[in-house]
Amino acid sequence: MELTHVDDEGRVRMVDVGGKPDTERVAVAKGEVSMRPETLRLIAEQGVPKGDVLAVAQVAGIMAAKHTPELIPLCHPLLLTKVDVEFRIDEAASRIEITATVRCRGQTGVEMEALTAVSVAALTIYDMAKAVEKTMRISGIRLVRKSGGKSGEIVLE
Repeated sequence: MELTHVDDEGRVRMVDVGGKPDTERVAVAKGEVSMRPETLRLIAEQGVPKGDVLAVAQVAGIMAAKHTPELIPLCHPLLLTKVDVEFRIDEAASRIEITATVRCRGQTGVEMEALTAVSVAALTIYDMAKAVEKTMRISGIRLVRKSGGKSGEIVLE
């Protein structure tokens, strides 16, 4: 299997996607932040001293998706048409589930943008609530679905 980000002499390169057709690209990623039930309750009730944790984490995730090429060296700058970051509070498991959906019309996929959005949203939740609990755990960051391009639709969950 040929490595796409390495040239014939072993040097790192950005993949040339110029010859690929524009298609509608969508990626969905997920992740979780686990915590004590009392921390989860404070977040849900907007009782964390730093403010509305989920509102700040949502904006952070959206911004992160837009800045992915500045963070991941070989990612292409893309004109994103949609970035959506959603949270689900799971009281039974004492965690916040994060889902990011990213969309564009272009020549390369948006998987890294969706994964970056989830990662930064999770880090923001941790940052906003760390004064309340330092034992929170970020886990399970993964791509769950992508569509568009040569590989078509891939559903992993």
